[in-house]
Amino acid sequence: MELLSALSLGELALSFSRVPLFPVFDLSYFIVSILYLKYEPGAVELSRRHPMASWLCAMLHCFGSYILADLLLGEPLIDYFSNNSSILLASAVWYLIFFCPLDLFYKCVCFLPVKLIFVAMKEVVRVRKIAVGIHHAHHHYHHGWFVMIATGWVKGSGVALMSNFEQLLRGIWKPETNEILHMSFPTKASLYGAVLFTLQQTRWLPVSKATLIFIFTMFMVSCKVFLTATHSHSSPFDVLEGYICPVLFGAACGGDHHHDNHGGPHGGGGPGPQHSAMPAKSKEELSEGSRKKKTKKAD
Repeated sequence: MELLSALSLGELALSFSRVPLFPVFDLSYFIVSILYLKYEPGAVELSRRHPMASWLCAMLHCFGSYILADLLLGEPLIDYFSNNSSILLASAVWYLIFFCPLDLFYKCVCFLPVKLIFVAMKEVVRVRKIAVGIHHAHHHYHHGWFVMIATGWVKGSGVALMSNFEQLLRGIWKPETNEILHMSFPTKASLYGAVLFTLQQTRWLPVSKATLIFIFTMFMVSCKVFLTATHSHSSPFDVLEGYICPVLFGAACGGDHHHDNHGGPHGGGGPGPQHSAMPAKSKEELSEGSRKKKTKKAD
């Protein structure tokens, strides 16, 4: 209580915003990102048959947001790969997760209490990347709100937005898993966060950047840790979208709900009636065929 009374929210937020991300927080970000890669079907077999392709996929999971942001701002796409420390750290994590004897490293980081710590630390990196991306875009386009929002969005969820390209490296083509069509909670939260940080950057939101980083980080950490601990694929935005989307667009947004961006294949809710009608038709055909066989036997 004495510590809380001595530190105001502004001082606490300022101290929090100055915490360096490398190496501890970046390490957690790499671990969780590459864990999601290993969860993908066929990822382990790919690492055995084509380790270079597996390594490239892991680098996309770790640095895809930087690549997309550089693409939007017209900067060299491989600029971040000049950061040797981060590349070596991410490569070491990839090797340990996929090739550690007896999967010891994988089993340790997958232990739920340990994994929740890494998930929380990853969200700290995500929010910081959104804020830095918008600040960087503001230098290029002082009045380009949509450019700042787009840059902050891809900084926070670039890995998910380029998931189809990452699948191509693994020899898979599933256009129905497009993240824009089926946004997961981190993708939506990154978009909403990019809007908030853009408003703050352009002085329309009367709050300091450090305070906004602290508040939004606490929100992201709380939601993501809860969703991971409960193995839930829901989103805190579902209730709000359920009220707003029918008013604005005449239908509920994201009616076919999908889970996190690296947890597995996406599925659509639209084809449901078609699938239910097809088995009914096949049953009728089978019953008709069985009747014909019976009549032939009777004849």
